[in-house]
Amino acid sequence: MKKGFLSKILLNGVAIYLTASFVKGVEIRDFLTAIVAALILGIVNALIRPILLLFSLPINLMTLGLFTFVINGIMLLIVASITKGFFIASLPAAIIASIIITVVSSILSFLFLE
Repeated sequence: MKKGFLSKILLNGVAIYLTASFVKGVEIRDFLTAIVAALILGIVNALIRPILLLFSLPINLMTLGLFTFVINGIMLLIVASITKGFFIASLPAAIIASIIITVVSSILSFLFLE
C-alpha cells in the first residue's frame, strides 16, 4: 500500500512538473516542489474536493458535469497558495493545468503502475 501511494505521489509530481513547462501562467521552482505539491494535492483532493463537489452539485448537474473542471482548478489554486515555489496566475490557467495533470498522470500510471 505504501509503495503504491508513494508511486502515485511521484508520478503526480512528474505530471505537475511537466505541466508547468507547457501551461502559460503555471510556474514551479524545482522537482522537489512538484513532489510536495503532489502530496498536498492528494490531501486537498481527499479532504476538500468532496465537500465542494457536494455543494456544487446543482450547478454541476446543470452543466452536465463540466463544472467539475472548475472545482479541479480551484483545488490546484489552493495547492499553489499553500506550496512555496508553486505559482498559478489565474483560474483559467489552473483549469487547463488540472486537465493536463490528469491526462499526464493517467498515462504515466498506465505505463508504470499496471
